[in-house]
Amino acid sequence: MRSTRLAAVLGMIVALCCACGVGPSDRPVVATERDSQGSGGDNSTSTPPPENPLPALEKPKTDLEWRDCTRALLEVFGLGAGPAGLVLDCAEFSAAIDKSGNNVYGTFTVGALRARLPQTPVDAAPLVLTSGADRASSGTLASLAIGPAAGLLASRPIVAIDRRGIGNSQPIECIAPEQRRQLLDLAQFSLAGEDAADAVAKLSQDATIACKDFLQPQELAFDAIHAADDLEELRSVWQVDTLALLGTGNGAKVALSYAAKYPKHVSRLILDSPEGLGLDATQLTDHRLQGAEAAITAFATRCTGLNCALGPDPRKAITDLVNRARAGQLGSISSNALLTAISGFLGSPRGDQPSRVTVLADTLASAAAGEVTALQSLIAREEALTEGDGQFINRCSDGQQWPPPQRVRELQKEWGEKFPIFGPEAALTMLACSAWPVAQAPPAPSDLKIPVLVLSGAADPVTGNSGVSSVTGAIGNAGGQVSALSWQGWGHPVTAHSGCAQDSVVAYVNDGKLPPNGTVCPA
Repeated sequence: MRSTRLAAVLGMIVALCCACGVGPSDRPVVATERDSQGSGGDNSTSTPPPENPLPALEKPKTDLEWRDCTRALLEVFGLGAGPAGLVLDCAEFSAAIDKSGNNVYGTFTVGALRARLPQTPVDAAPLVLTSGADRASSGTLASLAIGPAAGLLASRPIVAIDRRGIGNSQPIECIAPEQRRQLLDLAQFSLAGEDAADAVAKLSQDATIACKDFLQPQELAFDAIHAADDLEELRSVWQVDTLALLGTGNGAKVALSYAAKYPKHVSRLILDSPEGLGLDATQLTDHRLQGAEAAITAFATRCTGLNCALGPDPRKAITDLVNRARAGQLGSISSNALLTAISGFLGSPRGDQPSRVTVLADTLASAAAGEVTALQSLIAREEALTEGDGQFINRCSDGQQWPPPQRVRELQKEWGEKFPIFGPEAALTMLACSAWPVAQAPPAPSDLKIPVLVLSGAADPVTGNSGVSSVTGAIGNAGGQVSALSWQGWGHPVTAHSGCAQDSVVAYVNDGKLPPNGTVCPA
């Protein structure tokens, strides 16, 4: 269970799914010459298809039982009407809880969402999207679909697969509401003189016990490897030989896990804003903080240009508001709840984010003036979409080497100086998973016969971009040809925000043509 506010929003999402400005940049590609990452050299012209033709894209022979849920999803996610003729279809399928022979029996219901436009060819093979545990894949797809993504959706439908316990998949509610609230607030209002790091570590123990008791004996079946098995179940249901995969953020780890475990069943592999490979929780969090600070800078610059409500120095205004929240001066709003709202807004997959700068600015300015209703609403929405019990279980299952309380105390000071807006809370947040049993790290692919497209953003508040070289290097080591494309804007993922990147995705999926390695798409 979770708080009433979160349960209401998330419950409405699940129920409705089951019942039922300025957009992305389209400016041309800028091809730059720089050291290639993982491909062995520079390319200053379009990368030709490989000598061996890519596997053909396949339309499902046996499809899921889709039902129209367009209006319900758009209303729940607060996305407006969407483009004319957009259709969002919901479905579910059953996947084995464990396919590795560990004597864990039963099935789990996995949620799926399909997006298409009137011009989408009815016989086109779908592109399969997963955003992993960052937010529901169905939410990522719905947000992407309302933006200028015509190039993608006009060529083929996109099918999003939610991770277990997230979005339209079978829900998981295992943490008591009061306990969940304290964890989301990092124990800010329940310390009673106790050290914050020790308090969050204790909350992690309580939440872990509650969820393990709820899931037992299935508690180890929620990592990226099991999420990859769910994609394989979808392939089996569809009766096709291969899948074309788009993994964004944490979903790139799922897509890579699938490519490692089922290399012969991948026809296309797009990794958009991937997490670094082989890195521990502290390194990944440091990368995310770098991206979040860069996104705040980009947001503040645009905010200033628009004469937004945060005044002539939006960064200072945001810093002041966060410090007030840390001092308990925003009523029941904790500093971590405030930061969840800010980072969730900046990392939203909505393609119209740049035109919504004033929405966040007005919300934060009102809170600074004492009117917190809009901020509370934003916090409730972002927590429901990104901080549910399903996310807790999946993220903890994916993590490696969570730091102990003493190291977190050191990082609070270190990151507080280096990343003053997000740093201290980000350090404490790592302790939320400190008691969760460590799962096996997913292996990197070892045999890739297809070219791979890797996208990254200059200011990504969800994953940062410092881990891209570890991903491209792993692809190169596995024998895959890789093309890395970077986007100079802020937001996550790149595909949702950059028309330039979308064009490269379409060319790659349709014809197997990669852009020049080192291509830069302007903001």
